Amino acid sequence: MKINKKLIINGVIAIAVYAAVMGLVGAGALSRQMMSLITPICVYVMLAVSLSLVVGFLGELSLGHAAFMSIGAYAGGLFLIGTEEVLPTVVSIPLAVILGGACAAVLGVIIGIPVLRLKGDYLAIVTLGFGEIVKSVFNAMTGITGGAKGLSGIPLVTTYRNFTFVFILMLLVIIVVAHMVNSRHGRAVCAVRDNYIAAEAVGIPVSKYKILAFVVAAFLAGMAGVVYAGNLGILKPVNFDYNTSIEILVMVVLGGMGSIRGSIIAAVILTALPEVLRGAADYRMFIYALALIIMMLFNNSAFKKNLIDKKNLRHAEKLQKEA
Repeated sequence: MKINKKLIINGVIAIAVYAAVMGLVGAGALSRQMMSLITPICVYVMLAVSLSLVVGFLGELSLGHAAFMSIGAYAGGLFLIGTEEVLPTVVSIPLAVILGGACAAVLGVIIGIPVLRLKGDYLAIVTLGFGEIVKSVFNAMTGITGGAKGLSGIPLVTTYRNFTFVFILMLLVIIVVAHMVNSRHGRAVCAVRDNYIAAEAVGIPVSKYKILAFVVAAFLAGMAGVVYAGNLGILKPVNFDYNTSIEILVMVVLGGMGSIRGSIIAAVILTALPEVLRGAADYRMFIYALALIIMMLFNNSAFKKNLIDKKNLRHAEKLQKEA
């Protein structure tokens, strides 16, 4: 009953958000600037939630998430360009999303098998290098990707006009990650994060679950990349550099490690805040930095309170057993 209640609450929140956005768009209450933020917010929510699977629940530091996003974006963008006059939009968009996710997942397997043998700082450095290699490859493939000039002419199929599809896709990403975390596989992934040696000792195939989380996150990032391409209309390798990966990582960290809801809130705030503060001129970056500090302090205090509550609960259970 408790799970059903939680699902109902989350469903009501999702419907309310969708209705509010569609109502504001239909009434023309949003400025052009705010209209342009609708799809990017959904994209970064998908990216933050997918990276949370690796960083928050698996406990591995990855700095190459933008690379998987770029692979999905270019694969989906090329597919949309090639099928613009062949397939209707309602068919081409889902196919492009699946193709983009699949391409990112395949590379995730190829990279994940050797890379996930590393831990901590070494893994972060290797994934950062992987992202730069992917960017360099796209720069060099001038005949296919347009090189540094970019891949242009991508049909604008995921703008605010197709918000329903983008919102449903975002919800699917959140549901997939949430259900995976709460499943048997998700508990195994969290066990690897909590104690690598203990998980291995009780028979959990650590490498298998690390690769599983990595590939699922790559697939979801590739899907987000397709939405990004269909909203922007042009792709340049510089848009997927290490700064983008760090920006996504900041959303996960500020939202709380291992918190899907926190990642969603942080992604919405950090995506919208720079544009909202654009009129603040010289004070824009100061306010943005101050907001980051406040979010981090709030997140840290909430994390400590959660730890204290858990300790008190364990202490109470211990006393109850002794009694």
